[in-house]
Amino acid sequence: MTKISICIATCNGEKYIESQLDSILSQIIESSEVIISDDCSTDKTLQIIDSYKDPRIVVLPNQNFRNPIFNFENALKYSQGDYILLADQDDIWMPGRLDKMIPLFENYDLVVSDCRVVNENLEVLTDSYFASVGARTGFLRNLVRTSPYIGCCMAFKRKVLEKALPFPKNIPMHDFWIAMLSECCFKIKLIYEPLLLYRRHSSSVSFTASMNPNPFHKRILYRINTLLPLMKRVLR
Repeated sequence: MTKISICIATCNGEKYIESQLDSILSQIIESSEVIISDDCSTDKTLQIIDSYKDPRIVVLPNQNFRNPIFNFENALKYSQGDYILLADQDDIWMPGRLDKMIPLFENYDLVVSDCRVVNENLEVLTDSYFASVGARTGFLRNLVRTSPYIGCCMAFKRKVLEKALPFPKNIPMHDFWIAMLSECCFKIKLIYEPLLLYRRHSSSVSFTASMNPNPFHKRILYRINTLLPLMKRVLR
């Protein structure tokens, strides 16, 4: 039986983690797993997670990364699924998300869905992230332009994960690393339908390129710090 792993990096996510877990657990079967790596939360995040008493949830508490990239990497290292999905602690999966993504693995290695960008009250800010960035596949296009690859919208086969790990220490974001590696080595499918509510608020720890507050020279460095280790990994 095919096993699915959902990997979540948490850190002080008490405000939203329950709604996110509810949206995920309602879509996965008993053989699936939710791997949660918690980066030293000081609020009630772990208590909320523990209250589920759900055998599908595996918690890795007391991590001390202080970094969402390597907190996600920790969750990914413990995953056992044939297919892996990344999930943020504050988003919400829309109904039927897995049913629309998983069948595409018959022909593709990495599948990325569109999302609706919402605020902390789930009011829609952008109805289609893909439309806002002109989403298309293509290595050079997505290296220099705003990338459509948001981690929480991605699902990939285990062979993609095996190629992506370990994460190079200086990469700017894990999702961009996985996506650009997949552009080089694997088959990618974009789903032009929002299957997730992507919550943006003052406590968000990640950002999309279109919301990137960094100046131009830092965005160039962002790409260099992805491209150099990418070349080494592809040639390895």
